[in-house]
Amino acid sequence: MSDHQGKGPLSGVKVIDFSTLLPGPYATTMLVDLGAEVTRIESPKHPDFIRALTPHINGQSVTHLGLNRGKRSVAIDLKRPEGVDIARELIANADILVEQFRPGVMARLGLDYESLSERSPQIIYCSITGYGQSGPLAQRAGHDINYLALSGVSSYSGRFGEGPRLAGTQVADIAGGSQPAVIAILAALYERMRSGRGRWLDISMSDGTLALNALTASAAAHHQESPTLGGEVLNSGTLYDYYSTSDGRFLAVGSLEPKFAARFFEVIGHPEWLSEALTPPATQRALKSKVQALISERSLDEWRERFESVDCCVEPVLTLCEALNHPHVQARGLVKSAKSEDGTEVAYIVTPVSLSFSHNHDQDQERPMSLGQRLGSDCDEVLSELGLSASEIDRLRTIGVIR
Repeated sequence: MSDHQGKGPLSGVKVIDFSTLLPGPYATTMLVDLGAEVTRIESPKHPDFIRALTPHINGQSVTHLGLNRGKRSVAIDLKRPEGVDIARELIANADILVEQFRPGVMARLGLDYESLSERSPQIIYCSITGYGQSGPLAQRAGHDINYLALSGVSSYSGRFGEGPRLAGTQVADIAGGSQPAVIAILAALYERMRSGRGRWLDISMSDGTLALNALTASAAAHHQESPTLGGEVLNSGTLYDYYSTSDGRFLAVGSLEPKFAARFFEVIGHPEWLSEALTPPATQRALKSKVQALISERSLDEWRERFESVDCCVEPVLTLCEALNHPHVQARGLVKSAKSEDGTEVAYIVTPVSLSFSHNHDQDQERPMSLGQRLGSDCDEVLSELGLSASEIDRLRTIGVIR
């Protein structure tokens, strides 16, 4: 069994991945962590931009090494007929195809679902785009920030009087794209067990992001009144917020329910403030100012010590490095590492869904995980599996079809 084939519920499932950047690659990494065999197809002339992100180890992006771990890399020029023929052969032996081009691109290559499903009716074809395969915005370019903006999420994510703020991670890409893609793929795999046929999955990141308005959309649609910046229970309109400490760090106060709020105010020495915390958001700004003034009198470590044994939903805002080294994260086995070509240990975060299939299960022994591969490093192995001879592979490399 190679490093690219693993144990898990998706063991034996073969995935061909044409995607780049974050949404598609993160989705296929989730499939890797569940045991699938993923082969990435990239352009020899225009490889994935993620490969250029710094820092680098031995000429390779650390981000790429972690994000694309456990996948094989094949570099094929899809603008050449020979390259398209190779892609078709790979797809014919696959269960799942993931692509992230604008609508119509794969059709122009002859690699669209309708064309491929004639030969490979079992293929589950997942298209991840910004705005879906139909609608007036289907051909429009976009990024995470744009999907957040058009979904309404940005309009009430931020501080009162300050305007929208970006999250530190790509919420629309992952929660609006990658995760819905994996859910749809797994559902299609289950359906195929009964029908014997695959299907085309239209995953729109803007659709997925709109659906993240789960707690606010129904009320907004019913009353035609949108949530506002800093005006809601969960977007800093109430006690539920971040408060700066004396050393420039932050304390996250999630004491939403009355029982938690009561304990919070007891710890900070003002139980009489509880009644103010039970009023509507618009009336809590004075209370929050008092809480902020009090929190700013002590350091984060001092507040951590005071709240450590109190069950009231108060936690320190950790840096990413602190979070990766947190005892709970370590105990859960969320951070793992693999060796790069020069022996350097490179850390990565496992996708959480994989833990459900490994926690306390002796039969799910971990396999060695390979890091993201150099561009085209698995061409010979993959093409040999298709039956191509060494001389034919050399010819394709010489004429620039593969790298």
